[in-house]
Amino acid sequence: MPKRKLEALVAQNRKVSLVHWFRKGLRLHDNPALKEGLSQGTQVFRCVYILDPWFAGLCKKGVNKWRFLLDCLEDLDNSLRKLNSRLFLVRGQPADVFPRLFKEWNVSHLSFEADCEPFGKERDQVIRTLAQEAGVDVICRQSHTLYDPLNVIRLNNNEPPLTYNRFQEIISLLGPPECSVGTVTSQDVEGMENVITGSHSDKYGIPSLEELGFDIENIPTRVWIGGETEALQRLKRHLERKAWVANFERPRMSPTALYASPTSLSPYLRFGCLSSRLFYWELSNLYIKVKRADHIPLSLHGQLLWREFFFAVGCTNPHLDQMQNNPICIQIPWTKNPGHLERWAEGETGFPWIDAIMIQLRNEGWIHPLARHAVACFLTRGDLWISWEEGAKVFEELLLDADWSVNAGNWIWLSCSSFFQQFFHCFCPVKFGRKTDPDGEYIRKYLPILKNFPTKYIFEPWTAPIEVQEEAKCVIGKDYPPPIVNHVEASHDNIEKMKRVFRKMTKCSKAGLLDSVPSSKAASAKTHAAKYFTVPEQQTLHNPVSTSDAQIAVSAPYYSRGMIPANSTGLLDSVPSSKAASAKTHVAKYFTVPEQQTHNPVSTSDAQIAVSAPYYSKGMIPANPTEYPSIRDLHIPGPSQTIPPILSQSIQPHIPLPLQTMAPSIAPNIPVTSHMLSQLLPHMVPAQQMGQHHGSTGHPHSSSAFQLQETNRLYLHQ
Repeated sequence: MPKRKLEALVAQNRKVSLVHWFRKGLRLHDNPALKEGLSQGTQVFRCVYILDPWFAGLCKKGVNKWRFLLDCLEDLDNSLRKLNSRLFLVRGQPADVFPRLFKEWNVSHLSFEADCEPFGKERDQVIRTLAQEAGVDVICRQSHTLYDPLNVIRLNNNEPPLTYNRFQEIISLLGPPECSVGTVTSQDVEGMENVITGSHSDKYGIPSLEELGFDIENIPTRVWIGGETEALQRLKRHLERKAWVANFERPRMSPTALYASPTSLSPYLRFGCLSSRLFYWELSNLYIKVKRADHIPLSLHGQLLWREFFFAVGCTNPHLDQMQNNPICIQIPWTKNPGHLERWAEGETGFPWIDAIMIQLRNEGWIHPLARHAVACFLTRGDLWISWEEGAKVFEELLLDADWSVNAGNWIWLSCSSFFQQFFHCFCPVKFGRKTDPDGEYIRKYLPILKNFPTKYIFEPWTAPIEVQEEAKCVIGKDYPPPIVNHVEASHDNIEKMKRVFRKMTKCSKAGLLDSVPSSKAASAKTHAAKYFTVPEQQTLHNPVSTSDAQIAVSAPYYSRGMIPANSTGLLDSVPSSKAASAKTHVAKYFTVPEQQTHNPVSTSDAQIAVSAPYYSKGMIPANPTEYPSIRDLHIPGPSQTIPPILSQSIQPHIPLPLQTMAPSIAPNIPVTSHMLSQLLPHMVPAQQMGQHHGSTGHPHSSSAFQLQETNRLYLHQ
């Protein structure tokens, strides 16, 4: 605190009185706002949590979430007792509560953790204004995320990055996140007054679930214990898995992974019982110790970074959780079917794999990331064609780890409404379940009505002969519902609907955006890709570039995968010396920023189509191995007729960041220099990878680099 301010308080016979407002960040470790508040010459401090009982009454189905929250508050109260204090739980709305508390407690300082989501920022601004009117100093510090999302946005021309690669570019410039600050200890509060009275528990005590209006007789068995103490114990167990850290193998899917793990951390990150910065640095330090390496790969923290990515996307978008007025969301004409939505939410679709997942979610408040993929795909583009907004609401209420930005971002992703457009890759609610849980034990645990079915039929019990159903004491249509839809027909119809959505967006006169989608299982993406992405005849590990101009252009993407590392002098140094023209000339010929670069990163000549492939592979438009439509030809429905960020940013990640920062409007014909190209190349994908298939389903999938990113996103919730 400034000396003059402290002297003024003394002159007014006022004590330096701090109130720390807990929302998320329910911990004493890595709490920089509280730490700083206690260092202001503070004489009295109180820690407050404001609870709105009315809101609790509206969320009767989310009992696991409320029980976890109450665990967190009890644990925090116990930790504060060791500091000769208690947690003050106050009922009401913050805007109503704080003016009263400021006067009643003669508050001089208010501290709280910064909220990076739109609703939280709006609420906090109201409280800042009230504090200013009351003469209360506000201390607000960021600690819920690794990075301040606003810093990420500022470095991206004041727009949120809409591709994960672009996000990685930004944070590579920001450098590693700040280290976590130490835990608040008795030394931090030494000499402060004890303001706890004998009536504290009656006036400010933590309520029970029954007091909040929940029916405690029908509450499911507790699976997750909330609180900072439990979070730190789980972190310790997580870090003891040294073999995983040393080898950094991606988590392998197994039937046991479908159940809650004693090392899972996602709910604790969401409630702030565990600091993401502490997790980051503990993992980094262990990696350095085990691997004896100084370089920390971004992939090590992929789970945390995907979380950061979605926070950056949602930071300035108050409509992220809805389609309307959401600038990054494709407007898909979903249907409204309350009956189907209810059956999905209650686990009564007639597909045991889907129903078991939804019952686990309702009973325990958590499901495996791949299980989330399965039920989200089933609700939206896979089978029921119901809006992702409805699914996000259910997850928001039931999921323990449902941060608003992360939950909305994942639903947008999985419904192919943004970020990811491989809508032709659908999860089969029978085959996917059988592959993940071949013995059906997961289904037997959460759907005991089916426990007597032979494994052969348990994933599709409607196919069992009636005598088998009777012997299993479960007749389909009587004891368990029949399938809500015919999956084969529904998924086929929905893929066609998605095609129409994207075709309506493009309205291209030529071979369009969707030519890479196989029309049947026999249609090979490799065949599609062959026209422009044939591996050059002379392509070897030593010379992937041939001497024809067009093939030089086609060969460029191969360099991005390390076949010949890009060096300081340029991409084409390995071009045979008989080629008199300089590498720069060749690069300039095919890598000139197009005149319409903000709207049209590609032309339609064969050579430039080949060069343009990497733009699409990392952008919002699905890679099309035959002909790429010009972005300028896209027709976006709506009165503005403007190019939304979801499309305009498809090229932005490939313009070198310094140029974006210094000159958002790049001059039309700047040739890409070797330095610029060295920045461009890491974002390219080998052309041959753009037409690979997924197993025998005939569905193309993304590059290995994307798969690693997707794996990290998947395991964000573990």
